[in-house]
Formats: sequence, C-alpha cells, structure tokens
Amino acid sequence: MKKLMAMMLAGMMVFSLTACSGGSEETTAAQTEAAETTAAAEETEAAETTAAEASGEPLIVGTEAGFAPYEYMVGDQVVGIDMDIAQAVADKLGRPLEIQNMDFDGALLAVQQGKVDFVAAGVSVDPDRAKVMDFSDNYVDSTEVVVVNAAEPAVTEPTGEQLTGKVVGVQQGNIADLWVSNPDNTEPSEVKRYTKFAQAAEDLKNGKIDCIVMDELPAEELVASSEGALAILEGDPLFVDQYAIAVQKGNTEMLDVINEVIAELKESGQLDEIIANHVGSGEAEEETEAGAETEAAETEAAETEAAETEAAETEAAETEAAETEAE
Repeated sequence: MKKLMAMMLAGMMVFSLTACSGGSEETTAAQTEAAETTAAAEETEAAETTAAEASGEPLIVGTEAGFAPYEYMVGDQVVGIDMDIAQAVADKLGRPLEIQNMDFDGALLAVQQGKVDFVAAGVSVDPDRAKVMDFSDNYVDSTEVVVVNAAEPAVTEPTGEQLTGKVVGVQQGNIADLWVSNPDNTEPSEVKRYTKFAQAAEDLKNGKIDCIVMDELPAEELVASSEGALAILEGDPLFVDQYAIAVQKGNTEMLDVINEVIAELKESGQLDEIIANHVGSGEAEEETEAGAETEAAETEAAETEAAETEAAETEAAETEAAETEAE
C-alpha cells in the first residue's frame, strides 16, 4: 500500500513538473515573438526614415503667409520666423524643405490628414486642437492686442468688456478667433473672420468692423504699413499665448526632431537672431510692393497720356490735311 501511494505521488510530481515546464516554454516563446515583432517594427520605421532621407524626399511644411513676421511673402517666396525654424528641421533631417502656402484652417486640416509633415504658422496650443494633433515645445510667447481705426476708435481699452457688443475682426481659426468666440471672455455683436489680415485692415479703415484682435508683432507690421490709419490700443495685453509647431497625432518621431531643433535654437541664441531678422521685414516688403505698384500705376498713366497725345496730334494732322485737300 505504501509502495502504491509512493508511486502515485511520484507520478503526480512528474505530471506537475511537465505541465510547468510546458507553460514556461510557451511563455518564453510568446515573449520572444513579441520582442522580434517590436524589433522588426522599429527596423521598418528606421528604414523608412533612412529611405526618405536618402531619396531626398521633401519635408513638407504647411503655413499661411499673411502673418508677418512669422510668415510672409517676398516676391514669390514664403519667408519668416517659422520658415527659418522649418528649414532648420529640414537641415537636421537632411531633406529639402517644401513650403505649401494655404489658408490657416486648411493647414491645420492638412496636418491632421497627413498631407503635410507639420504646420508652422503661429499655431497656438489649445486643448481642443491637442485632441486631434500633437504639439512641439513652444518657441515664442504671443501677446494678443487690439487694433483700431486711429481716427475713430470704436474701442478705447484692450479688455473683453470693451469688445462686448462690437464687431470684432479675427483670422479665421486662430487663437484670437477662439478667444473672442468664448462667452466667458467677451460677447461681441459679431465676430468677422478673415483668411488674410490685409482684408481685415481694409474693413477697419472703412468702418466695416470696430477692431481686430491679433498677435502683437503682426499687429505692429499692419499698423506701420497703414500710413497712420490704424493704431494698437495701449495697455495690458488682451491675453498672452504660446506658439508651437503642430504634427499629425502620434507622429512622435517628427515631434522629437522638432523639439530637438527648437531646444538647440534657443540654447545657441539663434532663435533670438531669427526673430530679430524678421521683425520689421514684413513692413519693408509691403512698402516695397506698394512702391512698385505706385510706380507701375504712374508708368501706365504716363503711357496712356502719351498715347492720347499722339492720337490727338494724328487726328489734328489728318483734319488739317483733309481741309487742305478740300481747298
């Protein structure tokens, strides 16, 4: 009996050890497979990145070039603070930079859909935006101000209370649009949205809107080019914001590179130099374009006058010849 029980116990121990051994082998196999899958995915991602760099595939940045000094036009080229940062990112990756100029809302949609690699357009970090796209570290603080008609200001102080009941102009989709549309901040009679600040400036000059809410640096450019027609209200800023670069949700690889570049530009002092290089440049470009347009208009007027004079002289000569022939 004792022998029989001893044999049964021995058999149970053997079975138990076998079962444990089998489970351990299955767990180890599963862990090995998972590790191999992760390694393969990382190798594939790295290979794709290397292939993009090796093939010279463009790095595409979306922007809206009506927001000097951050992005603006010089001839047919888009330049500005954001474009210099974008170029530094492209240089870091060893890829050529391709700039796609579009409406602000369109740029934000493009990055969500993966049609551009990132958006650099004075983009403010907002909780709602953060749900559908990822943001880099901020690279500049934005001070929001109120621009008015200098001769007949409909608003006298940069406060939410002063904007209540007014027609307020903003760039469609930017942080000022979100701020003035929030009833906790103010309640305008109408928020008029523009794709270009130049359009808003013309409406403000003509009394179609009461003010514009916008970033201080572009506001300074806008006012300087208005020849005294517009002014920035003095006082505390309406609110303060930060700008960052937007990437497609989950694109951590691109985000890491952008953050690295921003950190390097800040630490080296290059970011301050970039900002200094572009502040006032948008105004100068607008003045150059305005001068070119004026010169072209004067040239056209002179040519028209000369043509009219020549036509009049020809007609007079023909009339005189006809009278002589008649005599």
